[in-house]
Amino acid sequence: MRMQASRPTLEQVARAAGVSKATASKVLNRRPNISSQTRRRVERAIDELGYVPTTGPRERDRLQKVNVVFNTLVNLYSMHVLEGIVAAAHAQRVEVLVDMADPDLGEDGPLSAPWIRRLAAHGRTGVIVVTSELTADQRDLMGALGLSVVLIDPLNPLDDEVVSVGATNFTGGLQATQHLLDLGHRRIAFAGGPPGSIASRERLQGYLSAMGSAGAAIDPELILEREFSVPAGLEMASRFLTEPQPPTAIFAGCDASALGVLEAARQRGLRVPQDLSVVGFDDTSMAVSTAPPLTTVRQPISDMGRVALRTLLQQSRGEPADSHHVQLSTQLVIRGSTAAPVTTVPGPHPRH
Repeated sequence: MRMQASRPTLEQVARAAGVSKATASKVLNRRPNISSQTRRRVERAIDELGYVPTTGPRERDRLQKVNVVFNTLVNLYSMHVLEGIVAAAHAQRVEVLVDMADPDLGEDGPLSAPWIRRLAAHGRTGVIVVTSELTADQRDLMGALGLSVVLIDPLNPLDDEVVSVGATNFTGGLQATQHLLDLGHRRIAFAGGPPGSIASRERLQGYLSAMGSAGAAIDPELILEREFSVPAGLEMASRFLTEPQPPTAIFAGCDASALGVLEAARQRGLRVPQDLSVVGFDDTSMAVSTAPPLTTVRQPISDMGRVALRTLLQQSRGEPADSHHVQLSTQLVIRGSTAAPVTTVPGPHPRH
């Protein structure tokens, strides 16, 4: 919460750190020739006092600035999210700065305490965190320094203090699995995303719900969780297809993983959909470029970016959020990668 009175001053920060005001200012602005020991003292004083600059870019510039942190930019999902954020930013006169959460960058990288303090010192409006984990300490520091924060498809569980934007992942998982069940499949595998991903867990719960409602046997050997990527999809599908009773259909937790599934089928000489049906999740542009085109669950990825940017600005103005956990609707898109199994099983397979 931003304090309107008794706001700590830079002089107080300098006094608490035992340095001059000029030195404290240099630390805030990331100037060189400051010892690491001095820098740590000043940053500790900033944390303890809850200092936020009272003048500077936030008040001088009419153009607001928002940082967006991705865990990766090397996929179409991230590009579609960014497309939505940038479209909304243009309409709102907001500048977007893009970062990647990379553990190799160490203690000074995106989402680190020094990085968060630097953003506040430069008057940034807030941060949109995409498919990355945000700790309670990081969230609290952003709040103490007056930075708004919104998460898109967060990796870790959230409380009601955090605003997030996502899709109806449970419903999407239910739709994908029900489609395969309606075609006559009963031995259906789930190739999920990271075990800690909220989105992936919700898609898995949708899969389990549909299978349970249909009375289909749930084989633990046909449920795997890896990262959302082509190599992970290939690895999971390769394991599924070497089972003594391989699945007749695979529901992949994202389109990238589905591409890996298609490659695993190709390597084994399996025809899609005649020998194996495949469903993805996202409906990125790659879904129509596969052979055959991919049946998938469409989530409004660009809209998620737009809503996140608008929600962040709303939050920065002190307006209450319409919802702390926004979920946009999903829709099953049926294309050529799914069909009835060659031998339709009249009922569920028995458990083994």
